[in-house]
Amino acid sequence: MAFTTVFFLFAVMPASVAGYYLIKLLGNRNEKWSDWLSNLFLVLVSLCFYGWARLEGIALLSIYVLGVWMAGKGICYLEKKAKYKRKVCFMTLSILAVTGILIWYKYYNFIAENLSHFFGISLAMSQWIVPLGISFITFTAISYLVDVFRGDAEAGSLLDVFLYLSFFPKVISGPIVQWKDFQRQTVHRRVDETEFLDGLNRIMIGFAKKVILADSFGAVISKIDPYIGVGMDVPTAWLFAFFYMMQIYYDFSGYSDIAIGLAQLFGFHFKENFQFPYRSKSITEFWRRWHISLGTWFRSYIYIPLGGNRKGMKRTLWNLFCVFLLTGIWHGAAWNYILWGVINGVCVLAERCIREKRFYQKIPAIGKWVVTMAIVFFSWQVFYFSDFIRLGVFVKSLFGLSAANAASAVEYTYQHYLTIKLIFLSVVAVLGATTFCMPWAEKVKTFFARTKTGLFIKETGLILLMIVSVIFMINSSYSPFLYFQY
Repeated sequence: MAFTTVFFLFAVMPASVAGYYLIKLLGNRNEKWSDWLSNLFLVLVSLCFYGWARLEGIALLSIYVLGVWMAGKGICYLEKKAKYKRKVCFMTLSILAVTGILIWYKYYNFIAENLSHFFGISLAMSQWIVPLGISFITFTAISYLVDVFRGDAEAGSLLDVFLYLSFFPKVISGPIVQWKDFQRQTVHRRVDETEFLDGLNRIMIGFAKKVILADSFGAVISKIDPYIGVGMDVPTAWLFAFFYMMQIYYDFSGYSDIAIGLAQLFGFHFKENFQFPYRSKSITEFWRRWHISLGTWFRSYIYIPLGGNRKGMKRTLWNLFCVFLLTGIWHGAAWNYILWGVINGVCVLAERCIREKRFYQKIPAIGKWVVTMAIVFFSWQVFYFSDFIRLGVFVKSLFGLSAANAASAVEYTYQHYLTIKLIFLSVVAVLGATTFCMPWAEKVKTFFARTKTGLFIKETGLILLMIVSVIFMINSSYSPFLYFQY
């Protein structure tokens, strides 16, 4: 089930919020009983949410959660028995098991195809349907096992682990929340009026990002895509690349806003997942601002265990490269994702080597920003095209070098796609991605937060924006969430 559907917005979300607060109200005299019932209610809602697309998904997820919970209990048992080596072995086997499930569902066919192509090894192709959110769920499970192993958090009850792994705001699209951050929020949650309103506001902003901006750009991309390599003028090619750059940001950041806002309605506080990444002046900074929860996960469970930056420059560069290679692999079972990860990794390694050099430090901030955005701009095209032949044709189209750019081959020029509406939305998108964190924007936010007039203006504006979002959502024929496949 997607957030940006009429059924979720007008049925699932209000029913889940109303049911949750009814349970809290009825159990007000017994806090422990209230926590247990409200968590159970959220688990049931989450399982229904997850199983909406495929009913058998409920059974698969339940078995998976049970296995992770038992593995956590096993780690705790070996800890009490002071059998450290066995605990390490058991934890390693548990992580290999959950990782093996991810590889089987998501990467088996990719591996089989490449073994056949490069080595002539023939393997039967899998017909299994990849479970929704398998990558997010796997990383969440690993966080649980490692945090329990390290002693960063206690093992949870079966209900707590069910809630952690299945919680519907984050189960299929993130953000990736670490167990040590989630566990303390499984009890004694309180939501006051201000927090509840902030959660609703975050949801409304997320809806606007997703259905007004991302889906509008996505609809144009879907119209242009069939003409790649067939007939496309140069401005249309650049529009396609620009729209995708904007779409993927507003699509994912919008969904993250909805997830964070939804969680806040139930008393859970998730960390930010995006911090204006298109203002970055280096690829290193970009990855501190883009999909922050994924970067935090890799830092905590891959980079630091590999040694981080504690074992010299060569080892640091190797550790960083491994992280970005795995980042590319995590995004999908295709070579373009791996190449995309390698491109970002090489750029981060190069920046690490030259960041202390005088010539680099003398480069103006605007120059660093332009170079960074150019790298991001072109790397997103690698991310989009799984077919390298189409990618090559498209890159040629950007510079007028493809036969598809011939005037006789072009069926629709950029004027056909660049409507007044798209121009307006593009301006809003660029300003929203680059200027809303500047000092003037912070002053405006302060005004809205501290004065009754400002609060009235803000809430009225957001309600109107939400109404427009609903109109876009109902009228749109394009609404897929890009990160569902990851």
